[in-house]
Amino acid sequence: MPRILAPLLSAATYARWLHLVIGLVFVGVVLMVYPGIEGWSRGELLARAVPVDAALLGLAALVPAMRRAEGVQARLLLVPDREQDIAVEPSRGWADRRRTAAWLVGRVVLGGLVGWASLLLPAAAFDLVARPEQAVFGLRTGGPGGAGGPGWAPLLAPVLLFALGWLVVGAGRLQLAMAVRLLGPSPAERLAAAELRAERLLERNLLARELHDSIGHALTVTVLQAGAAREVGDPVFAAKALEVIEETGRRAMDDLERTLALLRDPGDPGDPGDRADQGDPGGRGAPGAPGRGADGDQDARERPGIDRLPALFETARAAGSPVEARVDVPSGALPGVLSREGYRIVQEGLTNALKYAPGEPISVRIAVRDGSLELRCANALRPQSARSHGGAPARSGSSPRRGGKGLRGIRERAVLLGGEAAAGAESGEWVLTVRVPLRLGG
Repeated sequence: MPRILAPLLSAATYARWLHLVIGLVFVGVVLMVYPGIEGWSRGELLARAVPVDAALLGLAALVPAMRRAEGVQARLLLVPDREQDIAVEPSRGWADRRRTAAWLVGRVVLGGLVGWASLLLPAAAFDLVARPEQAVFGLRTGGPGGAGGPGWAPLLAPVLLFALGWLVVGAGRLQLAMAVRLLGPSPAERLAAAELRAERLLERNLLARELHDSIGHALTVTVLQAGAAREVGDPVFAAKALEVIEETGRRAMDDLERTLALLRDPGDPGDPGDRADQGDPGGRGAPGAPGRGADGDQDARERPGIDRLPALFETARAAGSPVEARVDVPSGALPGVLSREGYRIVQEGLTNALKYAPGEPISVRIAVRDGSLELRCANALRPQSARSHGGAPARSGSSPRRGGKGLRGIRERAVLLGGEAAAGAESGEWVLTVRVPLRLGG
Protein backbone atom coordinates (compact mmCIF):
# COMPACT_ATOMS: atom_id res chain seq x y z
CA MET A 1 0.00 0.00 0.00
CA PRO A 2 2.76 2.58 0.80
CA ARG A 3 4.29 1.91 -2.61
CA ILE A 4 0.98 2.66 -4.28
CA LEU A 5 0.27 5.83 -2.32
CA ALA A 6 3.80 7.27 -2.09
CA PRO A 7 3.91 8.61 -5.69
CA LEU A 8 0.49 10.21 -5.20
CA LEU A 9 1.78 12.10 -2.15
CA SER A 10 5.08 13.18 -3.71
CA ALA A 11 5.65 16.88 -4.35
CA ALA A 12 7.39 15.98 -7.63
CA THR A 13 4.13 14.51 -8.94
CA TYR A 14 2.27 17.79 -8.50
CA ALA A 15 5.14 19.82 -9.95
CA ARG A 16 5.04 17.60 -13.04
CA TRP A 17 1.26 17.94 -13.13
CA LEU A 18 1.64 21.72 -13.32
CA HIS A 19 4.13 21.29 -16.16
CA LEU A 20 1.64 19.11 -18.02
CA VAL A 21 -1.26 21.49 -17.51
CA ILE A 22 0.79 24.33 -18.98
CA GLY A 23 0.68 22.38 -22.25
CA LEU A 24 -3.11 22.55 -22.15
CA VAL A 25 -2.89 26.34 -21.88
CA PHE A 26 -1.26 26.47 -25.31
CA VAL A 27 -4.10 24.38 -26.73
CA GLY A 28 -6.67 26.72 -25.26
CA VAL A 29 -4.93 29.84 -26.57
CA VAL A 30 -4.67 28.38 -30.08
CA LEU A 31 -8.32 27.36 -30.09
CA MET A 32 -9.29 30.97 -29.42
CA VAL A 33 -7.80 32.11 -32.73
CA TYR A 34 -10.01 29.74 -34.76
CA PRO A 35 -13.25 31.52 -35.70
CA GLY A 36 -16.50 29.66 -35.58
CA ILE A 37 -15.32 26.46 -33.89
CA GLU A 38 -18.65 26.04 -32.13
CA GLY A 39 -20.14 24.10 -35.02
CA TRP A 40 -17.14 21.84 -35.57
CA SER A 41 -17.12 18.21 -34.58
CA ARG A 42 -14.15 16.86 -32.66
CA GLY A 43 -12.83 15.22 -35.80
CA GLU A 44 -13.01 18.45 -37.77
CA LEU A 45 -11.38 20.34 -34.94
CA LEU A 46 -8.46 17.93 -34.72
CA ALA A 47 -8.05 17.75 -38.49
CA ARG A 48 -7.76 21.53 -38.77
CA ALA A 49 -6.06 22.43 -35.50
CA VAL A 50 -3.30 19.83 -35.30
CA PRO A 51 -1.41 20.86 -38.49
CA VAL A 52 -1.61 24.55 -37.60
CA ASP A 53 -0.53 23.92 -34.00
CA ALA A 54 2.40 21.79 -35.12
CA ALA A 55 3.49 24.49 -37.57
CA LEU A 56 3.36 27.15 -34.85
CA LEU A 57 5.37 24.99 -32.48
CA GLY A 58 7.93 24.29 -35.22
CA LEU A 59 8.35 28.01 -35.83
CA ALA A 60 8.79 28.61 -32.09
CA ALA A 61 11.49 25.93 -31.99
CA LEU A 62 13.55 27.91 -34.53
CA VAL A 63 14.24 30.54 -31.86
CA PRO A 64 17.47 29.42 -30.09
CA ALA A 65 16.32 30.79 -26.74
CA MET A 66 13.23 28.54 -26.81
CA ARG A 67 15.36 25.49 -26.03
CA ARG A 68 16.91 27.25 -23.07
CA ALA A 69 13.52 28.39 -21.72
CA GLU A 70 12.07 24.89 -22.03
CA GLY A 71 15.14 23.38 -20.36
CA VAL A 72 14.92 25.74 -17.40
CA GLN A 73 11.21 25.05 -16.96
CA ALA A 74 11.72 21.29 -17.26
CA ARG A 75 14.46 21.35 -14.61
CA LEU A 76 12.25 23.27 -12.21
CA LEU A 77 8.99 21.33 -12.66
CA LEU A 78 9.89 17.83 -13.87
CA VAL A 79 12.36 17.30 -10.98
CA PRO A 80 14.99 15.14 -12.74
CA ASP A 81 17.31 12.96 -10.69
CA ARG A 82 20.23 14.94 -12.08
CA GLU A 83 19.81 18.46 -13.39
CA GLN A 84 22.64 17.82 -15.87
CA ASP A 85 20.36 15.40 -17.73
CA ILE A 86 18.39 18.39 -19.06
CA ALA A 87 20.39 21.09 -20.84
CA VAL A 88 19.76 24.80 -20.36
CA GLU A 89 21.73 25.95 -23.39
CA PRO A 90 20.18 27.62 -26.47
CA SER A 91 19.98 25.70 -29.73
CA ARG A 92 23.32 25.52 -31.51
CA GLY A 93 22.29 23.85 -34.72
CA TRP A 94 19.47 22.33 -36.73
CA ALA A 95 19.67 19.08 -34.81
CA ASP A 96 18.90 20.94 -31.58
CA ARG A 97 16.04 22.81 -33.27
CA ARG A 98 14.51 19.55 -34.53
CA ARG A 99 14.70 18.01 -31.08
CA THR A 100 13.16 21.13 -29.58
CA ALA A 101 10.29 21.03 -32.10
CA ALA A 102 9.63 17.36 -31.30
CA TRP A 103 9.67 18.19 -27.60
CA LEU A 104 7.19 21.05 -27.99
CA VAL A 105 4.76 18.95 -30.03
CA GLY A 106 5.02 15.98 -27.66
CA ARG A 107 4.65 18.21 -24.63
CA VAL A 108 1.51 19.91 -25.95
CA VAL A 109 -0.09 16.62 -27.00
CA LEU A 110 0.60 14.90 -23.69
CA GLY A 111 -0.26 18.01 -21.70
CA GLY A 112 -3.51 18.42 -23.61
CA LEU A 113 -4.58 14.84 -22.90
CA VAL A 114 -3.71 15.03 -19.20
CA GLY A 115 -5.25 18.49 -18.96
CA TRP A 116 -8.60 17.35 -20.40
CA ALA A 117 -8.54 14.32 -18.11
CA SER A 118 -7.82 16.63 -15.17
CA LEU A 119 -11.00 18.55 -16.02
CA LEU A 120 -13.31 15.69 -16.94
CA LEU A 121 -12.52 13.06 -14.29
CA PRO A 122 -13.00 15.31 -11.22
CA ALA A 123 -16.26 16.59 -12.76
CA ALA A 124 -17.44 13.01 -13.29
CA ALA A 125 -16.48 12.12 -9.71
CA PHE A 126 -18.45 15.08 -8.45
CA ASP A 127 -21.50 13.99 -10.46
CA LEU A 128 -21.25 10.48 -9.01
CA VAL A 129 -21.43 11.90 -5.50
CA ALA A 130 -23.83 14.82 -6.04
CA ARG A 131 -26.12 13.43 -8.76
CA PRO A 132 -25.92 9.62 -8.70
CA GLU A 133 -29.33 9.31 -10.33
CA GLN A 134 -28.01 10.68 -13.64
CA ALA A 135 -26.48 8.54 -16.36
CA VAL A 136 -22.80 7.92 -15.90
CA PHE A 137 -20.73 6.46 -18.73
CA GLY A 138 -23.91 5.20 -20.38
CA LEU A 139 -25.17 3.34 -17.25
CA ARG A 140 -28.21 4.37 -15.23
CA THR A 141 -27.49 4.06 -11.56
CA GLY A 142 -30.80 5.21 -10.18
CA GLY A 143 -34.45 4.14 -10.38
CA PRO A 144 -36.00 0.73 -10.46
CA GLY A 145 -33.86 -1.85 -12.24
CA GLY A 146 -30.78 0.36 -12.16
CA ALA A 147 -27.26 -1.02 -12.38
CA GLY A 148 -26.75 -0.93 -8.64
CA GLY A 149 -28.99 1.61 -6.98
CA PRO A 150 -28.17 5.14 -5.93
CA GLY A 151 -25.82 3.95 -3.17
CA TRP A 152 -23.46 2.28 -5.63
CA ALA A 153 -22.43 5.28 -7.76
CA PRO A 154 -20.54 7.36 -5.14
CA LEU A 155 -18.15 4.45 -4.62
CA LEU A 156 -16.77 5.06 -8.11
CA ALA A 157 -15.70 8.63 -7.28
CA PRO A 158 -12.51 7.68 -5.34
CA VAL A 159 -11.67 5.19 -8.08
CA LEU A 160 -11.81 7.92 -10.71
CA LEU A 161 -9.65 10.26 -8.59
CA PHE A 162 -7.17 7.46 -7.88
CA ALA A 163 -6.99 6.69 -11.61
CA LEU A 164 -6.43 10.39 -12.35
CA GLY A 165 -3.61 10.50 -9.79
CA TRP A 166 -1.79 7.57 -11.38
CA LEU A 167 -2.46 8.99 -14.85
CA VAL A 168 -0.61 12.13 -13.72
CA VAL A 169 2.21 10.03 -12.20
CA GLY A 170 2.67 8.03 -15.40
CA ALA A 171 2.38 11.06 -17.67
CA GLY A 172 4.87 12.99 -15.52
CA ARG A 173 7.41 10.18 -15.75
CA LEU A 174 6.87 9.96 -19.50
CA GLN A 175 7.27 13.73 -19.81
CA LEU A 176 10.54 13.55 -17.86
CA ALA A 177 11.83 10.77 -20.12
CA MET A 178 10.95 12.90 -23.15
CA ALA A 179 12.76 15.88 -21.67
CA VAL A 180 15.91 13.88 -20.99
CA ARG A 181 15.78 12.47 -24.52
CA LEU A 182 14.91 15.64 -26.42
CA LEU A 183 16.22 18.42 -24.18
CA GLY A 184 19.26 16.56 -22.90
CA PRO A 185 22.75 17.73 -23.86
CA SER A 186 23.63 17.20 -27.49
CA PRO A 187 26.81 15.26 -28.39
CA ALA A 188 28.60 18.57 -28.91
CA GLU A 189 27.51 19.81 -25.49
CA ARG A 190 28.54 16.54 -23.85
CA LEU A 191 31.94 16.78 -25.51
CA ALA A 192 32.36 20.39 -24.37
CA ALA A 193 31.41 19.43 -20.81
CA ALA A 194 33.83 16.48 -20.85
CA GLU A 195 36.63 18.73 -22.11
CA LEU A 196 35.89 21.25 -19.36
CA ARG A 197 35.99 18.52 -16.69
CA ALA A 198 39.25 17.18 -18.12
CA GLU A 199 40.77 20.67 -18.15
CA ARG A 200 39.81 21.26 -14.53
CA LEU A 201 41.16 17.85 -13.54
CA LEU A 202 44.47 18.60 -15.26
CA GLU A 203 44.67 21.93 -13.42
CA ARG A 204 44.08 20.25 -10.07
CA ASN A 205 46.66 17.56 -10.86
CA LEU A 206 49.16 20.24 -11.86
CA LEU A 207 48.70 22.08 -8.58
CA ALA A 208 48.92 18.84 -6.60
CA ARG A 209 52.16 17.84 -8.33
CA GLU A 210 53.67 21.30 -7.86
CA LEU A 211 52.92 21.26 -4.14
CA HIS A 212 54.09 17.67 -3.70
CA ASP A 213 57.36 18.19 -5.54
CA SER A 214 58.38 21.59 -4.18
CA ILE A 215 57.09 21.44 -0.61
CA GLY A 216 57.93 17.74 -0.26
CA HIS A 217 61.52 18.37 -1.34
CA ALA A 218 61.87 21.30 1.06
CA LEU A 219 60.49 19.33 3.99
CA THR A 220 62.77 16.36 3.26
CA VAL A 221 65.89 18.56 3.20
CA THR A 222 64.77 20.44 6.29
CA VAL A 223 64.15 17.28 8.31
CA LEU A 224 67.50 15.78 7.29
CA GLN A 225 69.42 18.94 8.13
CA ALA A 226 67.70 19.42 11.48
CA GLY A 227 68.28 15.78 12.45
CA ALA A 228 71.94 15.87 11.45
CA ALA A 229 72.56 19.12 13.34
CA ARG A 230 71.03 17.65 16.48
CA GLU A 231 73.10 14.45 16.29
CA VAL A 232 76.44 16.06 15.43
CA GLY A 233 76.27 18.81 18.04
CA ASP A 234 78.94 20.89 16.28
CA PRO A 235 78.07 24.63 16.37
CA VAL A 236 79.71 25.21 12.98
CA PHE A 237 77.82 22.32 11.41
CA ALA A 238 74.59 23.47 13.08
CA ALA A 239 75.05 26.99 11.67
CA LYS A 240 75.59 25.55 8.18
CA ALA A 241 72.52 23.34 8.58
CA LEU A 242 70.42 26.33 9.62
CA GLU A 243 71.66 28.22 6.57
CA VAL A 244 70.59 25.36 4.31
CA ILE A 245 67.22 25.16 6.06
CA GLU A 246 66.72 28.90 5.57
CA GLU A 247 67.65 28.71 1.89
CA THR A 248 65.43 25.68 1.34
CA GLY A 249 62.51 27.34 3.09
CA ARG A 250 63.02 30.46 0.97
CA ARG A 251 62.82 28.42 -2.21
CA ALA A 252 59.76 26.60 -0.93
CA MET A 253 58.10 29.96 -0.28
CA ASP A 254 58.86 30.99 -3.86
CA ASP A 255 57.35 27.75 -5.17
CA LEU A 256 54.29 28.26 -2.98
CA GLU A 257 53.88 31.79 -4.35
CA ARG A 258 54.01 30.44 -7.89
CA THR A 259 51.41 27.81 -7.11
CA LEU A 260 49.12 30.35 -5.47
CA ALA A 261 49.54 32.56 -8.52
CA LEU A 262 48.17 29.73 -10.64
CA LEU A 263 45.13 29.59 -8.35
CA ARG A 264 44.61 33.34 -8.53
CA ASP A 265 44.96 33.52 -12.32
CA PRO A 266 44.18 30.10 -13.84
CA GLY A 267 43.30 31.56 -17.24
CA ASP A 268 46.88 31.97 -18.42
CA PRO A 269 49.08 29.46 -16.60
CA GLY A 270 51.60 29.06 -19.39
CA ASP A 271 52.96 32.55 -19.94
CA PRO A 272 54.74 33.04 -16.62
CA GLY A 273 56.62 29.76 -17.01
CA ASP A 274 57.85 30.79 -20.43
CA ARG A 275 59.76 33.59 -18.72
CA ALA A 276 61.41 31.24 -16.20
CA ASP A 277 64.88 31.69 -17.69
CA GLN A 278 64.71 35.48 -17.22
CA GLY A 279 64.70 35.45 -13.43
CA ASP A 280 67.40 35.13 -10.82
CA PRO A 281 69.13 31.74 -11.27
CA GLY A 282 68.82 31.14 -7.56
CA GLY A 283 65.13 31.92 -7.64
CA ARG A 284 65.43 34.22 -4.63
CA GLY A 285 64.45 37.56 -6.13
CA ALA A 286 65.24 40.72 -4.24
CA PRO A 287 67.19 40.36 -0.97
CA GLY A 288 64.95 40.02 2.01
CA ALA A 289 61.84 39.59 -0.15
CA PRO A 290 61.76 36.22 -1.88
CA GLY A 291 60.13 36.35 -5.27
CA ARG A 292 59.23 40.04 -4.96
CA GLY A 293 61.32 42.63 -6.71
CA ALA A 294 60.40 45.40 -9.10
CA ASP A 295 58.46 42.76 -10.96
CA GLY A 296 57.48 40.88 -7.82
CA ASP A 297 54.22 39.48 -9.15
CA GLN A 298 55.92 38.21 -12.30
CA ASP A 299 58.82 36.65 -10.37
CA ALA A 300 56.40 34.97 -7.97
CA ARG A 301 54.70 33.25 -10.87
CA GLU A 302 57.86 32.06 -12.64
CA ARG A 303 58.49 28.33 -12.45
CA PRO A 304 62.09 27.06 -12.34
CA GLY A 305 63.60 25.29 -15.32
CA ILE A 306 66.69 23.25 -16.14
CA ASP A 307 68.89 26.32 -15.63
CA ARG A 308 67.99 26.30 -11.91
CA LEU A 309 69.31 22.77 -11.31
CA PRO A 310 72.77 23.79 -9.95
CA ALA A 311 71.13 25.39 -6.92
CA LEU A 312 69.06 22.24 -6.44
CA PHE A 313 72.20 20.09 -6.54
CA GLU A 314 73.87 22.32 -3.94
CA THR A 315 70.91 21.87 -1.64
CA ALA A 316 71.22 18.07 -1.90
CA ARG A 317 74.96 18.27 -1.24
CA ALA A 318 74.34 20.42 1.81
CA ALA A 319 71.92 17.76 3.05
CA GLY A 320 74.84 15.30 3.15
CA SER A 321 74.51 13.41 -0.13
CA PRO A 322 77.33 13.84 -2.70
CA VAL A 323 75.87 14.75 -6.08
CA GLU A 324 77.68 14.16 -9.37
CA ALA A 325 75.75 15.98 -12.08
CA ARG A 326 76.33 16.27 -15.79
CA VAL A 327 73.91 18.42 -17.76
CA ASP A 328 74.49 18.32 -21.51
CA VAL A 329 71.68 20.54 -22.75
CA PRO A 330 72.45 23.38 -25.18
CA SER A 331 71.03 26.76 -24.22
CA GLY A 332 67.58 27.27 -25.70
CA ALA A 333 67.32 23.67 -26.89
CA LEU A 334 64.34 22.85 -24.68
CA PRO A 335 60.79 24.21 -24.94
CA GLY A 336 59.75 26.10 -21.82
CA VAL A 337 57.31 23.44 -20.63
CA LEU A 338 59.90 20.68 -21.09
CA SER A 339 62.50 22.65 -19.14
CA ARG A 340 60.09 23.23 -16.25
CA GLU A 341 58.85 19.64 -16.11
CA GLY A 342 62.43 18.37 -16.35
CA TYR A 343 63.35 20.42 -13.30
CA ARG A 344 60.47 18.94 -11.31
CA ILE A 345 61.37 15.40 -12.35
CA VAL A 346 64.97 15.83 -11.21
CA GLN A 347 63.78 17.47 -8.00
CA GLU A 348 61.56 14.49 -7.21
CA GLY A 349 64.41 12.08 -8.00
CA LEU A 350 66.72 13.92 -5.59
CA THR A 351 64.00 14.01 -2.95
CA ASN A 352 63.56 10.24 -3.15
CA ALA A 353 67.30 9.69 -2.89
CA LEU A 354 67.61 11.98 0.14
CA LYS A 355 64.59 10.41 1.80
CA TYR A 356 65.31 6.72 1.32
CA ALA A 357 69.11 6.64 1.03
CA PRO A 358 70.42 9.69 2.92
CA GLY A 359 74.15 10.27 2.62
CA GLU A 360 74.56 7.97 -0.39
CA PRO A 361 76.11 9.34 -3.61
CA ILE A 362 73.68 10.57 -6.25
CA SER A 363 74.41 10.63 -9.97
CA VAL A 364 72.41 12.82 -12.35
CA ARG A 365 72.74 12.72 -16.15
CA ILE A 366 70.74 14.99 -18.42
CA ALA A 367 71.28 15.12 -22.16
CA VAL A 368 69.58 15.77 -25.48
CA ARG A 369 69.94 12.83 -27.88
CA ASP A 370 68.09 11.85 -31.04
CA GLY A 371 65.44 14.51 -30.64
CA SER A 372 64.64 13.55 -27.05
CA LEU A 373 65.50 14.74 -23.56
CA GLU A 374 66.95 11.94 -21.45
CA LEU A 375 67.17 12.15 -17.67
CA ARG A 376 68.81 9.61 -15.39
CA CYS A 377 68.98 9.89 -11.62
CA ALA A 378 70.68 7.10 -9.67
CA ASN A 379 71.71 6.64 -6.06
CA ALA A 380 73.56 3.84 -4.29
CA LEU A 381 71.36 1.56 -2.24
CA ARG A 382 72.00 0.65 1.33
CA PRO A 383 71.19 -2.94 2.39
CA GLN A 384 67.47 -3.65 1.87
CA SER A 385 66.90 -0.06 0.75
CA ALA A 386 65.64 -1.14 -2.66
CA ARG A 387 62.37 -2.09 -1.04
CA SER A 388 61.96 1.36 0.45
CA HIS A 389 61.65 2.96 -2.96
CA GLY A 390 58.84 0.60 -3.87
CA GLY A 391 56.71 0.85 -0.77
CA ALA A 392 58.31 -0.97 2.21
CA PRO A 393 60.65 0.53 4.82
CA ALA A 394 64.33 0.09 4.05
CA ARG A 395 65.86 0.16 7.51
CA SER A 396 65.17 1.22 11.04
CA GLY A 397 64.86 4.96 11.28
CA SER A 398 63.85 5.45 7.65
CA SER A 399 60.34 6.45 6.75
CA PRO A 400 58.32 3.96 4.69
CA ARG A 401 57.10 5.12 1.34
CA ARG A 402 53.36 5.76 1.41
CA GLY A 403 51.51 5.37 -1.87
CA GLY A 404 54.39 6.20 -4.24
CA LYS A 405 52.88 9.55 -5.20
CA GLY A 406 56.24 10.95 -6.31
CA LEU A 407 57.01 8.22 -8.83
CA ARG A 408 53.42 8.26 -10.04
CA GLY A 409 53.69 12.02 -10.54
CA ILE A 410 56.89 11.56 -12.56
CA ARG A 411 55.21 9.01 -14.79
CA GLU A 412 52.23 11.31 -15.28
CA ARG A 413 54.50 14.19 -16.27
CA ALA A 414 56.38 12.01 -18.73
CA VAL A 415 53.20 10.61 -20.31
CA LEU A 416 51.66 14.07 -20.69
CA LEU A 417 54.83 15.13 -22.52
CA GLY A 418 54.58 12.12 -24.85
CA GLY A 419 57.41 10.19 -23.21
CA GLU A 420 57.95 7.45 -20.68
CA ALA A 421 59.51 6.92 -17.25
CA ALA A 422 60.84 3.89 -15.41
CA ALA A 423 62.28 3.32 -11.94
CA GLY A 424 63.78 0.34 -10.16
CA ALA A 425 66.84 -1.27 -8.65
CA GLU A 426 69.78 -1.99 -11.00
CA SER A 427 73.18 -3.37 -9.91
CA GLY A 428 73.04 -1.97 -6.39
CA GLU A 429 71.55 1.34 -7.43
CA TRP A 430 68.08 2.82 -7.54
CA VAL A 431 67.73 4.22 -11.04
CA LEU A 432 65.12 6.61 -12.39
CA THR A 433 65.10 7.12 -16.16
CA VAL A 434 62.89 9.45 -18.14
CA ARG A 435 62.80 10.03 -21.88
CA VAL A 436 60.55 12.62 -23.53
CA PRO A 437 60.57 13.97 -27.10
CA LEU A 438 61.64 17.56 -27.74
CA ARG A 439 58.63 17.95 -30.02
CA LEU A 440 55.68 17.61 -27.66
CA GLY A 441 53.36 14.82 -28.70
CA GLY A 442 56.00 13.34 -30.95
